[in-house]
Amino acid sequence: MNGKLKIAVAGLVLAGLAGSIWWLVRPSPDNGVLTLYGNVDVRQVSLAFNASERVATLTVREGDRVRRGQLLGTLDTRGATLELAQAEARQAASKQVLRRLKTGSRPEELAQARAALASAQAEDDDAGQQLARLNSVHAATAGKAVSQQDLDAAIARRQRARAARITADKALALAVSGPRDEDIAEADAQLRAAQAQTALLRYRLEQAQLTAPVDGVVRSRLLEPGDMASPQRPAYALALTDPKWVRAYVGEVDLGRLRPGMRAMVSTDSHPDQRLPGKVGYISSVAEFTPKTVQTDELRTSLVYEVRILVDDSRDRLRLGMPATVRLTPDAP
Repeated sequence: MNGKLKIAVAGLVLAGLAGSIWWLVRPSPDNGVLTLYGNVDVRQVSLAFNASERVATLTVREGDRVRRGQLLGTLDTRGATLELAQAEARQAASKQVLRRLKTGSRPEELAQARAALASAQAEDDDAGQQLARLNSVHAATAGKAVSQQDLDAAIARRQRARAARITADKALALAVSGPRDEDIAEADAQLRAAQAQTALLRYRLEQAQLTAPVDGVVRSRLLEPGDMASPQRPAYALALTDPKWVRAYVGEVDLGRLRPGMRAMVSTDSHPDQRLPGKVGYISSVAEFTPKTVQTDELRTSLVYEVRILVDDSRDRLRLGMPATVRLTPDAP
């Protein structure tokens, strides 16, 4: 009896083991859900100062969250500030020169020019009268009362007085007409050049501040205060918090079941019960990991294509490189 009992028990154990194996390897019902496995991927940005100068301050470190427009660092601006002060002074001087030219002569300058012309006219009249008297006496006395030397001196004085009168008349005309249009245009061009130089220096001062272009997380801080910054040396590496996607691969057999915009659910090992909504955003048109020329059915079925599933991660649970499971229902739009 003991032997038969042992044989019966062994048979029951074998039957139970066979049933367990069948349960594990039985074909699963086709519920239409396509499961893919991949890793989380995000975009990254290298942030560098747009100027070459010593770093003065850096305000964030690895792991800090930053917002769009947040100040991340500054450069030493003492030299640029002094250059800007010089440019502003030159701009102010050029502005006053242009204003003076456009205003023209002052009333006092016009009065002075008229007085100088009146004085030259009086001198010219007096010299003319003196020359007339000497000529009269010289003719009446046959040159005995007035020498030729005195007569020549009077003629020269009259010529100088006449030239001075003409000069004063032209000076008054210039004072009335004001500066030439060419002088005003030159002064205007110099003012615009000074304004452009001032604007350029102000722009360079603005570039001494490094701000976050988008929301993100600081992955690495590559410079420290005192380092020499340049546009070719990044100061930070920033990981964007949006968009995020899972990079997965699908075989050629299942490729026809996918289309852009298809809804998906994404889960991770750290939060297996908390699925994140997503959608198919990109399906590669090029196969990977296989030869370019496929000649057999076996190789054709091993082709894989990259798929990117965009994920709505409002609570920022996903991290770069994190393994993720994607479940898609091809029948759902």
